[in-house]
Amino acid sequence: MKSVGKMLLSLLVLLLALIILLYLLLQTRWGASWLSRTLSQHSSYQLVFSKLEHNFSAPSHLILRDVSFGHKTRPAILVAKSVDLGLSAAQFSQPLRFATILLNNGTLRVTDKTSALPFSADRLQLKDMAIDSFHNPLPLTAQRVSGGIVPWRPEAENFIGSDASFQFSAGALTFKETPVSNVLIQGRINKQQLIVSNLGADVARGSVTASAQRDAQGNWQVDALRLNDLRLQSSKTLVDFLQPLLTLPAVHFGRVDVTNARLEGQNWAVTDLNLALKNITLRDGDWASDDGSLSMNASSFVDDTLQFNDPIVNMTLSPQGVALTQLSSRWVNGLVRASGNWTRSDKKLTLDEVAVGGLEYTLPQSWRAFWLTRLPEWLHSVAVTKLSLSHNLIIDIDPAFPFQMTSLDGTGSNLLLARDREWGIWNGNLNFNAAEATFNRVDLRHPSIAITADSNSINVTEMSAFPRSGMIEGLATVSQQPQRALSLSLHGREAPLNLLQDWGWPAVPLEGNGELTLKMQASLAKDAPLKPSVSGTLSAVAGDKSLQQNVQAGELTSQ
Repeated sequence: MKSVGKMLLSLLVLLLALIILLYLLLQTRWGASWLSRTLSQHSSYQLVFSKLEHNFSAPSHLILRDVSFGHKTRPAILVAKSVDLGLSAAQFSQPLRFATILLNNGTLRVTDKTSALPFSADRLQLKDMAIDSFHNPLPLTAQRVSGGIVPWRPEAENFIGSDASFQFSAGALTFKETPVSNVLIQGRINKQQLIVSNLGADVARGSVTASAQRDAQGNWQVDALRLNDLRLQSSKTLVDFLQPLLTLPAVHFGRVDVTNARLEGQNWAVTDLNLALKNITLRDGDWASDDGSLSMNASSFVDDTLQFNDPIVNMTLSPQGVALTQLSSRWVNGLVRASGNWTRSDKKLTLDEVAVGGLEYTLPQSWRAFWLTRLPEWLHSVAVTKLSLSHNLIIDIDPAFPFQMTSLDGTGSNLLLARDREWGIWNGNLNFNAAEATFNRVDLRHPSIAITADSNSINVTEMSAFPRSGMIEGLATVSQQPQRALSLSLHGREAPLNLLQDWGWPAVPLEGNGELTLKMQASLAKDAPLKPSVSGTLSAVAGDKSLQQNVQAGELTSQ
C-alpha cells in the first residue's frame, strides 16, 4: 500500500509539474503562438496574439497582448494592444461566455456580416478604441472610444444585442460625412426598440444634445434636440442642404431648439439663427402635426440675390395646415409684414394682410422667368385679402426695357395672385401711384393705375401720368385665356408727339407737343414675342398738322 501511495503521489507531483510547465509555457511567445495557431485551425476564425498573461493577484483574468481576430477570409474584426478576459463559473457550462471583456487601444470593425460572434460577456468594455461601423442604418467611424455594453450578446446584424444597456464616449466621430467630437451617448436596446436617453456632442464649432427612441418599425421619436452656437459651412445649395429632411425615416420631433447658429452654403447664408419647433412629424417627404408651432428669428438671411435682415416667423401647425401669425423682415432698406394661413386640403396660401414699405429694390434679371415658372406642388394658389404699399422704390435694369418707380404707393383687396400653380392677377382690385417714374428713358410724373380682375379678364379702369408736358390717360383689357389678348386705348393731350417711340411704336414724323390717340390690340402670350402680335392705329395732331399711322403684325403699313 505504501508503494501505491508513493506512486500516486509521484504521479500527482508529475501532473502538477506538467501543469505548471504548461502554465509557464503558455505565457511565453512560443506558447502564445502555438495556442493561437491551434485555436485558429479548429475554427472558422483567425486568432493571433503575441502573449498570454495571468497574475495570481487577479486570478479570474486572462490578458492577451497584440491581438488580431476575425474571419479567415475577411479583414480583421478586432485589432487591439490587449484584451482582458474576465472568467467566471459560467465558463464550465458556456466556455465562450465571459464575465467581462475589456478591449484596449485598438480598432473594432463592425459590419452586418461580423455582428454574430461565437462569444459573449456580461459586460463588454472599450478603452481608447477606434470603431469602424459599416451597418447600413448607422455608418460611422469613431476614435478614442471608451464605454461599455451590459450585457453583451451579439446577434446577426446587431453587434450590441437585443437586450442591453450601453454608454460610450468618443473623442471624435464621423457620421454620414458629418464630423463631431467629444461625443457622449447613453441608452439601451430592448428587442427592436432603441432608446437614446442622452446624446451630447460638439459639432460645427457648437454643441448638440438630444434624447430619442426608435420603435420596432424603424420610426423615430425625438423627444428633445438642441443645437447651440453652430458654425456650419457647406458646399451645397439651400435646396440640397435641406433635402435630407425629405428622405428621413418617419420621425416625430417633440421639441427642436436652435440658438445662435450661423450657416452658410452655396449662394445662401443665415446668421444668428434662433429656432423653436414643437410637435411635428416628418414622413415620406411630408409633414404632419396635431398641435405644433414654429418660431424663428435671425439677424440676416441671404438666398442668392435676396437678403432679409431681422426676419421673424411665428406659425402654428395643425392637421388643417399652417397659421402664419407673424412674418416680418427688413428688406432692402424697407419693411415687409404679413400674416395668414396655408390650408392643406386645397394647398392655398391666404395672406390676410401684406404690408410693404420703404423698399429700395432692384429687380433681379430673372424676375420675368420666375413669374412664368410654375409654383411647387404644395402651393396651388396664393391669395391676399389686403395689400398696402408705401414709399417704395422699384428698379428694373433690363437693357431691353428698363424702368423705375419712385415713392410707389398702392392698395389691393381680395387678390388672387396665383391659380393652379401659375402666377397672375386672377381676381381682385389693385391701385398704384408713384411720385415719379421712368419707362425706357421716358420720364413720367404721378403715374397712376387702377386694376380690376376676374376669371375672364384683367381690366385697367384708370391709367394716367404726366410726361414732361401734357397728360396721358388710358384704358386696357387683358384676357385671362392663354393667348392673353390685349386691348389698349391711350389718349394724350399736349403730350410730346414722340412719346411712344421709346416704347416700341414707330416714330411720328411730327415735332413738338400735340394730341395723341392710340388704339391697339396685341397678345401677351407666354413664350411668344410681342411685336408680331401688335396691330393698331395712332392718330396725332399738332396744330394744323395731323397724321394716322397703321400697324399690322408689328410693322408700319401706312401713315
